[in-house]
Amino acid sequence: MTSVFRISPLVRITLLSLYVALTFPLPFLAEVTAAPVSPRWLWVGLGLGFIAVYAALSDRVIVDDEQIQLTYPQWALPVFRLLGRGWALKWSEIDSLKLRTTGQGGLVYYFVSRNSDQAYLLPMRIVGFAKLTRIVTEKTGIDTRDVRPLAQPWMYLILLGCTFFLLLIDAWTVTTAIQG
Repeated sequence: MTSVFRISPLVRITLLSLYVALTFPLPFLAEVTAAPVSPRWLWVGLGLGFIAVYAALSDRVIVDDEQIQLTYPQWALPVFRLLGRGWALKWSEIDSLKLRTTGQGGLVYYFVSRNSDQAYLLPMRIVGFAKLTRIVTEKTGIDTRDVRPLAQPWMYLILLGCTFFLLLIDAWTVTTAIQG
């Protein structure tokens, strides 16, 4: 049995759209204001940034009878060479699931390994999170009934709506900058 869990399309679309909304006007504004940074260099930087964000959102969780692992596609590995290539943990090595609060007050969970002092973040932005937690319970015996994703889909829908309005303001800003 092998199951692959990918990042939710809602999460991916929302975060990529937000990146575009926050950065797209910069080269236009740099040209209009005669900023010391060339708009061409900004386009290059923004393109590389988009690739990095897309790569960060391309991780996937693969579970089978032996282990759980977080991996990235081959094309994304050069982007993450400095950050690592994901992780793999055999089911028999998992000691527990530790709860931690984030700086914003959210809850995240880490797998704690029996064989090392390392902890591995339980991916929570995936499609099929409930199925993943059932598999974790089945393979490790850890009770995951109370484990919930960090952000609910409605939160991403609100962020996507705000991003849409920001894109409208960006369109107005760029149009004004080009015409002005």
